Amino acid sequence: MSHSTVPRSRTEADPTARTAGVSGGATGTRDDPHPGRLSLRVRFRRDRVVLLMTLPAVVLVLLFNYIPILGNVVAFQDYDPYISDNGVVSILHSPWVGLENFQAIFADSAFWNAVRNTLVLFFLQLVLYFPIPILLALLINSVVRPRVRAVAQAVLYLPHFFSWVLVVAVFQQLLGGAGLLSQLLRQHGYDGLDIMTDPSTFKFLITAQSVWKDAGWGIIVFLAALASVSPDLYEAAAMDGAGRWRRIWHVTLPALRPVIALLLVLRVGDALTVGFEQILLQRDAVGPGAAEVLDTFVWWNGVRNQDFGYAAAAGLIKGVVSLGLVLAANKVAHLMGEQGVYRK
Repeated sequence: MSHSTVPRSRTEADPTARTAGVSGGATGTRDDPHPGRLSLRVRFRRDRVVLLMTLPAVVLVLLFNYIPILGNVVAFQDYDPYISDNGVVSILHSPWVGLENFQAIFADSAFWNAVRNTLVLFFLQLVLYFPIPILLALLINSVVRPRVRAVAQAVLYLPHFFSWVLVVAVFQQLLGGAGLLSQLLRQHGYDGLDIMTDPSTFKFLITAQSVWKDAGWGIIVFLAALASVSPDLYEAAAMDGAGRWRRIWHVTLPALRPVIALLLVLRVGDALTVGFEQILLQRDAVGPGAAEVLDTFVWWNGVRNQDFGYAAAAGLIKGVVSLGLVLAANKVAHLMGEQGVYRK
């Protein structure tokens, strides 16, 4: 009577449980260094719908981003696209020159001028442009009335949809030699200004245009991060006597830190790309000495001068340096305790 009421363990009640525990089933064996990890076949069956949904995007990325990387071989050739109507045939029959294109680039003063202008623009935009979306997001987030917040966000985000041609035209009407600012100065007895053709202020002009056009997009990203902050944290900080600025410093900014780190890593990786179309539209107005950057340098030598191997070598240098900057910035993000672009 007594032995029938004594509870038995799961292993004793089900002899197959011990066997399943030893064999591991689909999750691996006892010797598996990663117990509980699903096999590749099981994960594929589980995620097959998501994989099928992402397949078109993966194909597009392969076709337009990764397969064209093979074309970098022309950086080591005296490439002539007119050998054949088929680009592959032209590559196969173009003469090899080894590292001559790279040696010519490093000896070209115009290349180093483009590098200098690119880095100056990057640092200006990093210091002047990058913090502005954060500040505007904090300002909009502090507005209590939802309708006012929505209107402010829409107004700031609207220029993001403008083309660079329209943006440059707007600034020309405001800051050009015949623009609104010059007309106002002349009406009051002062000399007019033509900021659009002034090489000394060109870099600040480019930064101002970028802020006006793209700050709204950054606001959306940071507002989405702020929406995930629990209101209980603000209430707890207020009960502890923290004012508005201390709540921003101790609650809001720590919540934004992962997003800031991620965008900063991406921005550093994009340091050598500072706006090809924007600068190309205004390059002739101020001259290549002030407006030439790496992207316009590659375009001018490759498209205008038909020196494709030389331009490809410059583009390859830019790509390798950008990759190194991404890896270095991501390592710094890991040292700061953030995930960055990818995990450790």
